[in-house]
Amino acid sequence: MQQNAIIWPEGFLPGFTENFASNEVIVSDLSAAEIWPFLSLPARWPTYYANSANVRFYDGKGPELGVGDRFYFETFGFPVEAQCTEYVPPTEGHAARVAWHGWAGNPGADDRLDVHHAWLVEDLAGGRVRILTQETQKGKPAEALKNTKPNPMINGHQDWLEGMLTAARAAKQPK
Repeated sequence: MQQNAIIWPEGFLPGFTENFASNEVIVSDLSAAEIWPFLSLPARWPTYYANSANVRFYDGKGPELGVGDRFYFETFGFPVEAQCTEYVPPTEGHAARVAWHGWAGNPGADDRLDVHHAWLVEDLAGGRVRILTQETQKGKPAEALKNTKPNPMINGHQDWLEGMLTAARAAKQPK
């Protein structure tokens, strides 16, 4: 079975941006449907991922993401304005997808950061689930992040994945 891939918008293709991070896990004790509520509801992010805070939606949207929804959160020391660009919940035989364009700073400013952060969650043969998260970044802050060792994006997104797995497993436990 061929695994799915992230869909990249124009201007954000990895290799043509200042920074790129890719993290993936495959586990056998969860399903895409069990993972999805921890990704599709941004208010849950800070409950299992310490690098996410102060989530809020604009224009009366939320609590679940939807294409076109504007939202805000803080991460990696950046106040991120974001807009959901892709939202496909998991269904039998099809991968779930969610992505957003996020930005911090004013257009043209040295501190401007633009990102495309995408997630893919798919059930695999043998009762496994695959979670892939990838992010491309543009701007001078992205260059600084790329040159920081250890890489804060790789480490931070791994924490996000592992926190999500822990939260989803805890939700499965009988109360």
